Amino acid sequence: MRISRRRFEELALEAVRDLPAEFRPYARECVLSVERRPSPEVLDRLGVPEDEELFGYYEGVAVVDRHLDDPPEAPPRIILYRQPLLAACASEAELKREIQVTVLHELGHHFGLDEGRLAALGFE
Repeated sequence: MRISRRRFEELALEAVRDLPAEFRPYARECVLSVERRPSPEVLDRLGVPEDEELFGYYEGVAVVDRHLDDPPEAPPRIILYRQPLLAACASEAELKREIQVTVLHELGHHFGLDEGRLAALGFE
């Protein structure tokens, strides 16, 4: 699938705005950004096999790991990787849905859930 970066960003914002109401406040706690592809360092750090794609990444300290006496940090960030998402989707509707699933998955990390628990909840 091919669309402009601008259209991708518009769909990403629509996808977040259309999340179920109970998730929207938590999504607002995170900065949403778009990058072309994950860096080799991110892929290596996460142990992503060469034959798999990464659609998103949570960057920040999970809510369960924060302490009142911690110094202030930059807000947590959810990064969407445009090229892998576009390659996996055949339509804008499919892309929007995949972005929503990716954002929900990354919000799970925001709350301290690991990959196993996210998979069990259906956010693979």
